[in-house]
Amino acid sequence: MSRLIDSVAELFGRDPRRPAPDDITPPAREVHARQRNDRERIENIRIELAHKAKHKPPEKLRRIRWLVLLAVNLLFVLSYRLDIQLLEGALTASRFAGFHMADLNSALQVMLAFKHVLINLLIGTTTVFVLWWLLGGRTFCSWVCPYHLLAEWAEMLHLKLAARRLVKDHPFDRRARTLLWLLFAVLAFATGYTVFETISPTGILSRALIYGPGVALAWVGALLLVEIFYSRRAWCRYACPIGLTYGLVGATSPLRVTYNLESCFHEGECRKVCLVPHVLDTVIKGRARDLNVDIGADCTRCGRCVDTCPTGSLTFRFKGLGDLL
Repeated sequence: MSRLIDSVAELFGRDPRRPAPDDITPPAREVHARQRNDRERIENIRIELAHKAKHKPPEKLRRIRWLVLLAVNLLFVLSYRLDIQLLEGALTASRFAGFHMADLNSALQVMLAFKHVLINLLIGTTTVFVLWWLLGGRTFCSWVCPYHLLAEWAEMLHLKLAARRLVKDHPFDRRARTLLWLLFAVLAFATGYTVFETISPTGILSRALIYGPGVALAWVGALLLVEIFYSRRAWCRYACPIGLTYGLVGATSPLRVTYNLESCFHEGECRKVCLVPHVLDTVIKGRARDLNVDIGADCTRCGRCVDTCPTGSLTFRFKGLGDLL
């Protein structure tokens, strides 16, 4: 329970806390002590990193994730263009083969604005809630959200520019996302209007893909420019209420990315590629509370850490079924 509370607190913006000695289990303390004095392990890290530099492993999960994201959004487009009525609507609210589906954050905004529960939204949110609870974390963000894909490409450009010292990342306080989540909820209730939906790049891009582009795409372009030249992944990390909503829903999901302490070299490659690196604070030497630790609710389940880890210390695990990848 304490780990769940910490996970949700970090989702709301609290910085990860270094565990007190009493919070670390005896088996984990034993491994920490052994790793601190293991010179052979340090040499193995150097060999592993040198090998990886020469033989960069393919990011298989990233490729699969991009294909899934493109396929989901393309299905919306084709269903509308070809009028096959398989997947109607957009990501904010849709109907798949007759089943209502509604983005949880959008549904919350609508119900706050109208000040009563709409039956179609209730049905749609129940379906979506169960789906994203099973998948866990912020899976929606990295596997479905079209803005996430553009932001990921923008991040690649940012990193290339940063390597040439042409730009520098300027982090914001992660608690800003929680404040914005509350602000948009209050605005919806007070104005009777879903204010967030007018500026949500997720909704703007989804509608633009399906129904055609509009002037709102200028806002999306402005966000991407900020992320390329000023603050890496600024919208997703520090502003988007959708990620916070889905993080809360998936906080107790049976599907997790799980970290194994004993096999880890603590070389830090996973944190370099992580879209939300604070969730991997536990992989820092001396931080893991147990031999196996579930990664927190703010994890996007993108799988980049799983692909990148040279020792297989990070895996997808479904409770009751064991490791999946």
